[in-house]
Amino acid sequence: MQRSRKKEKRINRYWLYLVGGLVSVLLIGSVVWTVWSKQENVKEHERKNEQLAKEIATNPDPKPEPAPLTKEDTAEKTDNGYIEGQAIPQEPSYIKGVLIASKKYPLPSTFAPGEDPEAKKMLNEMLNNAKKAGFTLQAFSGYRSYEYQTTLYDNYVKRDGKDAADRYSARPGYSEHQTGLVYDIGEVGREDVWLTEAFGETPAGQWLRDHAHEYGFIMRYPKGKEDVTGYMYESWHFRYVGTTIASEIFTKQSTLEEYLGIE
Repeated sequence: MQRSRKKEKRINRYWLYLVGGLVSVLLIGSVVWTVWSKQENVKEHERKNEQLAKEIATNPDPKPEPAPLTKEDTAEKTDNGYIEGQAIPQEPSYIKGVLIASKKYPLPSTFAPGEDPEAKKMLNEMLNNAKKAGFTLQAFSGYRSYEYQTTLYDNYVKRDGKDAADRYSARPGYSEHQTGLVYDIGEVGREDVWLTEAFGETPAGQWLRDHAHEYGFIMRYPKGKEDVTGYMYESWHFRYVGTTIASEIFTKQSTLEEYLGIE
């Protein structure tokens, strides 16, 4: 009887040890699994950070080209072609690599590049060749700062009213003159037709209209395109875009907006 009880106790202890051992193994396994999982998560996180660092190094601070505005974007609220409530941006807009300044694409108030050297060089070449053709042309207005345009526009509004001024003068931040790529041109000795449509009817104005593209310039606001450009016909206002673009626009008798496919 005693032997039977002793044997039973040994069996119970055996099962107790066995169960205890299994529990210990399970606990240790659980701890090991938890530690391993955490290490793998850390490694995966490090791998993702490393990949992100490589992508940033390959493409630092990407600045995507702004999407051209559509009629749906601007149809709701406009004021003489300007988008109501539009904020002046921090960066200028480039469409197809072309700096754009218009009633829909303003420039930062701090954007002050001054006169563009390449545009100035090609302007001088154009004026020299015009003189050989018998026309003494002069660029009487080029680069304008944001501050200067503010004064100019405000004076025009006081004189003619906002609606009239918006047809021929850009609001501050929206002027092409701020790009440093634009010149108002007239003929020396015919100052009476400077800044008038009549200049375009003179032999000098016609020479400029027909040959400006050869030097990379376009008549920025041609006749019959006010609904496209937002401004009245200006026979004196020429914008430098390079000979390739200028020649295409001249050949098609179109505008910069139409070339870029923007509003």
